[in-house]
Amino acid sequence: MAKKGFEVQLEALDRLSEQPVAEWIEPLRAALRQRYNYVVAKAADLAARQRLVELTPDLLAAFDRFFEDAVKSDPQCWAKNAISRALAAFELQDAAPFLRGLRHVQLERVWGGRSDTAGTLRGTCALALVQCRDIPEVQLLRHLITALADADKGVRADAVRAIEQVGSPAASLLLRLRAEIGSESDKNEPEIPGACYAAVLRLDGNAALEWAAKFLEGEDDASGEAALAIAATHSPEAFALLRDRWNKSPDVWFSSVLLSAIALTRQSEATEFLLSMVEREAMRADQAIEALLRSMPSDDTVQRLKVLASRNARLERVFAENLKATARR
Repeated sequence: MAKKGFEVQLEALDRLSEQPVAEWIEPLRAALRQRYNYVVAKAADLAARQRLVELTPDLLAAFDRFFEDAVKSDPQCWAKNAISRALAAFELQDAAPFLRGLRHVQLERVWGGRSDTAGTLRGTCALALVQCRDIPEVQLLRHLITALADADKGVRADAVRAIEQVGSPAASLLLRLRAEIGSESDKNEPEIPGACYAAVLRLDGNAALEWAAKFLEGEDDASGEAALAIAATHSPEAFALLRDRWNKSPDVWFSSVLLSAIALTRQSEATEFLLSMVEREAMRADQAIEALLRSMPSDDTVQRLKVLASRNARLERVFAENLKATARR
């Protein structure tokens, strides 16, 4: 009977699409009072999709309810995740629910032990806190620092994004500090320092290029993230920094990363630099061909590259193989 009731409630929510949105309020309000976390999650998602802000009190009540005996009442955090997304979409200004979500850890049984299923909830709440007007910046950054050291990689990435959204000089300095001191996990998760490099460059602009260029020296995965972050500024200064580093790099793998980053600066000088490598049949001309073709070049650049590569049988094969590979993406 319980399963039948669950299915009936889901079907009722599915049928709402057949009715005017104005008639959704009471059915969704009733659904948000249900004990089935999946039903509540679906109701919250529907409320968010239609921006039914009048359901905010009902969402808050349901949110509180699913923290009680959380593992049993809301396995996988389905309800809390959907409700937090809805409250964030409604731009709720009260920080208290998001702070509660940010602190929540939910350990559930898995094969061989227990696993935390609340990472998505904490990440959503970290980002939502930025919009709350009732929390001073210093206090907000305090909470985000904790999220920046979260055991869950996704939460740490969301914390970086949230700090960037704060957008203040203090936020930029905090991200610089995180990048400078690093973490043992950065070796296996280079995207976290990479997110810091990119965020600082977006906040501080070209003034941060020399700072970001320091992280190219390691010639490891994190250095690759730094190269791509620098390239994303699409500036002549970025091209110059990447080219200078390429001239000094003996590592074949990192050389290919730098050439890809050079192509992604989308500077005309960068395109000419890579084309000249192919024209001269330089030692790493094959890497230049791959970098150019992966950067979504103009038709004119592709044609010029094709002509230059055709003068050398090996480079012509490299061109054909990479052109085919990029066409499949």
